Amino acid sequence: MARKFFVGGNFKMNGSKSSIKEIVDNLNNADLDKNAEVVVSPPAIYLPLVRETLRKDIEVAAQNVFNKPNGAFTGEISVSQLKDSDINWVILGHSVIWCCGETLETREAGKTIDFVSKQLESLKSQISDWSNIVIAYEPIWAIGTGKVATTEQAQEVHKAIRDLLRGISDKVADETRILYGGSVNEKNCGELSKQPDIDGFLVGGASLKPAFVDIINATKQ
Repeated sequence: MARKFFVGGNFKMNGSKSSIKEIVDNLNNADLDKNAEVVVSPPAIYLPLVRETLRKDIEVAAQNVFNKPNGAFTGEISVSQLKDSDINWVILGHSVIWCCGETLETREAGKTIDFVSKQLESLKSQISDWSNIVIAYEPIWAIGTGKVATTEQAQEVHKAIRDLLRGISDKVADETRILYGGSVNEKNCGELSKQPDIDGFLVGGASLKPAFVDIINATKQ
């Protein structure tokens, strides 16, 4: 089964009511690739605003979630509260977008694959149903720095993750989407999207800009 191209926009702790309304208006009026699945993740305080005003073919994600159903946990949000607000996705480690990635020191020491493999092992032991899991490879040294892994570097790690998933089953390896995150922009997304094991992007700062539309449409470049 072909893996559907996936683009996640992680706003992090950015935006105001007015600027987020502009982002929503831009997405609502854009001609987006119908073959891409798009999920945006605003700060928690703006989740209801975005879900109520954003076009329905784009999903909305929380940036984190707490592992208790309710209680005296100041500042936390539960899974049931997200579901009650029609929020169907959540980013974890930074349906689930699970993030992994290495430091610059680890990259330069040639230990990237070993490092990411150990991170993935911790996930494998916790998951029995992989159907709603999306993995994002985000090299720490490329997050918010303007640096980006080369196409070859990104594909190498994505293939290694795919091979590790094959140790679970061929079905999990063939169907689980693996995203690249780390200074993705409208200039580098086209070449990255052509790699066989890169199934989309987890976008940070660029998701706040009009060029986010170009990233969503990367496979058309």
